[in-house]
Amino acid sequence: MYQITAKGARAPVETAWDALAWADPSPAGAVDAKEDGRGSWRLDAFAETEEEAEACVVIIEESAPELTARIEQVIEQDWVTLSLEGLPPVKAGPFIVAGSHALARQSPGKIAVLIEAGPAFGTGHHGTTLGCLLALDEVRRSRKVGKVLDLGTGSGVLAIAALKAGATSAIGTDIDLDSVRVANENARKNHVNGFTAMHVTGANTPRIRQGGPYDTVFANILMRPLIGLAPDIAALTAPGGTIILSGLLHHQAPPVRNAFASRGLDFQKRIREDGWSTLVFRKPD
Repeated sequence: MYQITAKGARAPVETAWDALAWADPSPAGAVDAKEDGRGSWRLDAFAETEEEAEACVVIIEESAPELTARIEQVIEQDWVTLSLEGLPPVKAGPFIVAGSHALARQSPGKIAVLIEAGPAFGTGHHGTTLGCLLALDEVRRSRKVGKVLDLGTGSGVLAIAALKAGATSAIGTDIDLDSVRVANENARKNHVNGFTAMHVTGANTPRIRQGGPYDTVFANILMRPLIGLAPDIAALTAPGGTIILSGLLHHQAPPVRNAFASRGLDFQKRIREDGWSTLVFRKPD
């Protein structure tokens, strides 16, 4: 595997992120952008082959000439073992997300979610996951979490946290089969009931419709899919329900906000964490 890295100002890094994330097909298997210090941002992409890594460099430097990208070969590692050696716990309000090594040392009274590092997205260490957990904390303090729909569930961390915070049931969906398998395994490891992860594209499927309407809906994915899913998410949300959206760089939040507001949903707040935005909406009663 190869890691491609470029550092610079926020604007060119975000431009390059957009170009890589939306190339069809993209040579990058994963792309991330975050603040890397005062006034500095960092773009990281991962590719399976050297040829794909070089293609990433071309896209980065053509879309953002101010950036210089470098390629580094990454030695394949056992990510679960790596997590046991030192992945730090993540705290978001009352929630703590960590591997078994760290949870054993934590103080009581926290809502503990056991997630080991692995092939599915969502250990709690990403700004998008952190923002969603902070939004979930506000939901549980103001009303019952109720039925949950988690679109793009990844490791299942958000759905599992919601169940531990009092949700009555949770459906997680993902387009990646490995993520579905990992999410179901994580639910068993966390001893939560009422969770099902499904291999589904989109949100308008019979199984999802039959389980609704949902009191709390998570969609931690990407800007364009979020905009496209706005009508379905609005229809699947129960009156008075909360919608928590993430996977957004700061400059991507306004078009997503507009797409959901145009569906009659009330914007509640925006949470900013590590260069990423989480948007919270409420469906009117």
